Amino acid sequence: MSHPTTDRAAPVEEMDTGRGSRAALAAVRVVVGLLWVANSGWKTPPDFGEESGSGLFRFTSYAVEHPVFPPYTWLVENLVLPNFTLFGWGVLLLEASLGAFLVVGLATRLFAALGIAQSVAITLSVLNAPNEFPWTYYLMIAVHVVLIATAAGRTAGVDGLLRPVWRRSSGPVARFLLRVS
Repeated sequence: MSHPTTDRAAPVEEMDTGRGSRAALAAVRVVVGLLWVANSGWKTPPDFGEESGSGLFRFTSYAVEHPVFPPYTWLVENLVLPNFTLFGWGVLLLEASLGAFLVVGLATRLFAALGIAQSVAITLSVLNAPNEFPWTYYLMIAVHVVLIATAAGRTAGVDGLLRPVWRRSSGPVARFLLRVS
């Protein structure tokens, strides 16, 4: 004979979506955005450290000097480093955009996904380098997963303000923004 209190599943508590939770989520999104902005600051054109062997060039070179994943090492050695100035501009543009879009909360899920991709690329470049703390990169990936999963731009962000407008529009840009917000 079963006992009535053990047959029932425990009630599932829903996540707190109160004002404090929403404010904390918005703060995390903004702080991650500011982190990207701050990190884009040391990627200095025109050569991004290639001539002096410093800056972005040095950290990118770690993918070859301290390999993590051989196919990525090959890509960096044979495609990225020979075209480093172009790569440097791409990194600077991507990281500044990541920061700006996350701070204002526009197309947040898209930019959080790009943040995951960039965090993975950074991880594959520096994970085995001397004096690196691997959990930094794992946490960067994790926080971007949270931003995607919670649609963080809908809280105190442009995504939340414009979603009703995008929902009423049948245009391709509005439909795209609705999906990535």
